[in-house]
Amino acid sequence: MSDEQETTTYPGERVDVTWDGRLCIHVGECGRAVGDLFTGGRDPWCQPDQAGSVEEVAEVCKRCPSGALTYARKDGVLGEVAPGRNQVVIANDGPLYFSGDLDIDGAAEDMQGVRFRAALCRCGQSKNKPFCDNAHREARFEDQGAVGDTGEPSIEEGGKLEVKRAPNGPLLVNGSFTIVSGSGRTAWRGTRAALCRCGHSKNKPFCDGSHKPAGFEAD
Repeated sequence: MSDEQETTTYPGERVDVTWDGRLCIHVGECGRAVGDLFTGGRDPWCQPDQAGSVEEVAEVCKRCPSGALTYARKDGVLGEVAPGRNQVVIANDGPLYFSGDLDIDGAAEDMQGVRFRAALCRCGQSKNKPFCDNAHREARFEDQGAVGDTGEPSIEEGGKLEVKRAPNGPLLVNGSFTIVSGSGRTAWRGTRAALCRCGHSKNKPFCDGSHKPAGFEAD
């Protein structure tokens, strides 16, 4: 797991926000959001009562692609729910961004955000597998996120998406989902796929067995 284990809750009168340092990869969706909910250099940097509404807090938290930000409403209204579509976005030279109704093998029980949003390693270098820890930057991992296969054009959207870890092998994804290429193209749809997480496949984002000759080791 990552050395950064801190989980901090920022209380507000109407809603609480929790930040999970085990998952944060500093994408910056929170800090760049318009408004005073998150302000760098302020103590505390997150102040839920500075937001214009509970809905604003919820919307900004749900922008976090790693699941590091979650919120808990105090007005009795239902909190975050899974969208009707499961999706995997292939970041240029970066992780696989999952969103949907997620069941991720290896997630701690208290990682509430990754039930809906998660950034999973695909360079093979993360020390926080299956999650990304930005190791792709130091490793100079390069892949622009092109997708050659189209999968199954007609699938039923939604439902649980299971992400299992094959020992020393790929991510085994089961359930209805869509893959979006690095260029933003809706590229593939299907219900089952083995996605590369060693960084060596020549058919990214799919596994081609390269983890074996590469000697990739991971739970």
